[in-house]
Amino acid sequence: MKLLNKLKKNIVKKEDDKLNFRKLVNEWLEIKKISIKESTYCKYVYSINRYIMPTFGDIEIEALQNYNFNKFVINLMDELSSKTTRDILCILKSILAYGNEEYNCNLKIKKIKSPKLMQEKVEILSNKERGKLENACIRENSLKSIGILICLNTGLRIGEVCALKWENINLDKKLLFVRKTLQRVYENKENGTKVIIDVPKTIHSIRTIPISNKLYEILKPLKKKYKENDFFLTGNNEKFIEPRNYQKFFKQKLKNCKIKSYKFHALRHTFANNCLEVGMDIKSLSEVLGHSSVEITLNKYIHSNYKLQKKYLEKL
Repeated sequence: MKLLNKLKKNIVKKEDDKLNFRKLVNEWLEIKKISIKESTYCKYVYSINRYIMPTFGDIEIEALQNYNFNKFVINLMDELSSKTTRDILCILKSILAYGNEEYNCNLKIKKIKSPKLMQEKVEILSNKERGKLENACIRENSLKSIGILICLNTGLRIGEVCALKWENINLDKKLLFVRKTLQRVYENKENGTKVIIDVPKTIHSIRTIPISNKLYEILKPLKKKYKENDFFLTGNNEKFIEPRNYQKFFKQKLKNCKIKSYKFHALRHTFANNCLEVGMDIKSLSEVLGHSSVEITLNKYIHSNYKLQKKYLEKL
C-alpha cells in the first residue's frame, strides 16, 4: 500500500499541472535523447538555450496559444542566416508539436513562416590555385599537409579527415573508408564544450572512396611509419587535431602560398567541381560525397557550374 501511494505521488497529472514552456522543452529533450546522436542532442541544447529560451523561458503554454511566433522569426533573421534560422525553427516547431500532441494544446504551428533558404555560395579553387596548394603540400610532406591533399582528392569534410585513422586507408585495394567524424560540441555546463568522435550524421556519410593513383603514390611511403590506430593527421593514437585548429592550419597554408582566403569546405567543393569537369556522373559523385540524395548534389553543384554548362552547350 505504501509503495502504491508513493507511486501515485510520483505520477504527474498533466491536467492538474500548470504547464510552462521550460517544462515542455525538458520533456521533449528527454524523449529526443533516446533516438538521436549525442552531437545532435548537444546542438539542440545549444540552440534552445542560446536562441529559444531567452524569448519563451517560463511562459505558460496557455499564453502561447495566441502568440505571434513570426515576431520571433523576424528577430532571428536580423541576427542569423536563413539556414540557421530555419534549423532553430525546426526545433521550436517540434517542441510545440509535442505540446499539441501530449497536452492537447492549440499552438499555431502552421502559422510560423520559415525564411526562404538562400542558395549557399559554392567556393571553388581555380586550377592555378589548386596546383599551387597541391605542390606546396607535397613539398612539405607533413601529415597535416597531406591531409589537405586527401580532401582535395576525395571530398572529405573537415570533421571526417580529423577523425581519419590509418586503419581507414587500405592501400592494397586503394580504398579509403569514412567511418567517423570529429567535432567540438556544446556541453551545457557553464557554456563548456567537448570533442566527440562518432559515426557521421547519416548512413550515407559512411562510405568507401577509391584512392587515385596520384594519392596512392603519396600515401604509400608514409603508411609503414604508423600504426593502424594512429590518427592520420597526427600519427598518434592518443592525440588528434580538432576542426577549428585544422582550419587555422589551412588558412595559414593558403597565406603562405599567396592564395586568397577560403573556408576549408572549399576543398570539398573543388573536388566535386573537378569530378564533374572530367565527366563523373551525378549518382557516383553523390555517393562519393556522402549525400543523402542525388538532388542535393544536383542543387549544390550543377546550377553553379557555369563552365561545365558552357562546355556542353558548345557541343550542340
